[in-house]
Amino acid sequence: MPKVGTLGLDMMYRTCTVQTNLDFASEADMVKKLRVSITLQPVATALFANSPFTEGKPNGYLSFRSEIWRDTDNARAGMLPWVFEPGMGFERWVDYALDVPMYFIKRDTEYVDVAGQSFRDLLAGKLRALPGIRATTSDWANHLSSIFPEVRLKRYLEMRGADSGTLPNLLALPALWAGLLYDDVSLDAAWDLVKSWSAEERQDLRDAVPKLALAATIRGRRVFEIAGEVLKLARAGLKRRNRLDASGKDETHYLEVLEARLAHKTTPAQELLDKFNGPWRGAVDPIYADEAY
Repeated sequence: MPKVGTLGLDMMYRTCTVQTNLDFASEADMVKKLRVSITLQPVATALFANSPFTEGKPNGYLSFRSEIWRDTDNARAGMLPWVFEPGMGFERWVDYALDVPMYFIKRDTEYVDVAGQSFRDLLAGKLRALPGIRATTSDWANHLSSIFPEVRLKRYLEMRGADSGTLPNLLALPALWAGLLYDDVSLDAAWDLVKSWSAEERQDLRDAVPKLALAATIRGRRVFEIAGEVLKLARAGLKRRNRLDASGKDETHYLEVLEARLAHKTTPAQELLDKFNGPWRGAVDPIYADEAY
């Protein structure tokens, strides 16, 4: 990782995300959900921004975890502008994955360094470290797990944009995405909201959000405003799903922490910074008590 970016080891050793995996019903359904979720991933990053400290001090970012991903390994990360091109489907994703440089293959208990070569090389038996060795299904599964875009396609779609946080935040994330992607009306409305954004605009937003979070802008609109619309769509989608718990409550109550945050125009990171500059008196140690669950 130190050879392909400046922050890869920071990502491995001192970042923490929470991810949500969502199903798709068909190839076309996957493409639609993938495009919506990639475009809105910076909005999720802003809502869940929660990494404002490095080495015990403010680092100038609200989601430094997200900033770290901007220079971890750009050959396997990012906003994937090509998924918005005509012809996107499973085969296009496989073509992409075949050309992403590999990190390793595993034989028995040994990890063999094959950095820089592609899975196509392995399929052809052309790995310099293991000439003649051919790919297995587990090699493919391992390789797919080493691809790190903002949304990752496996047998499901993996949302990768949110910082970890307290329990209400962890529960809010799947509620947000399920409300958007598991209801056709909300999914269509979410696509209408973002489908005209260009690849450059999507990338500019993704680049701005780690530092600015809800204050970042696209087309003259703050993420704060867009997040409000997205939450309304998610709430409506969950309402229509009408999945009730044992007490008769539907899933919309999981969004309340996000709605309260927008009402106060804040993020988890800003709340932590307020504590750092206030009752914590410039120390981060109290985070282990205050944020525990």
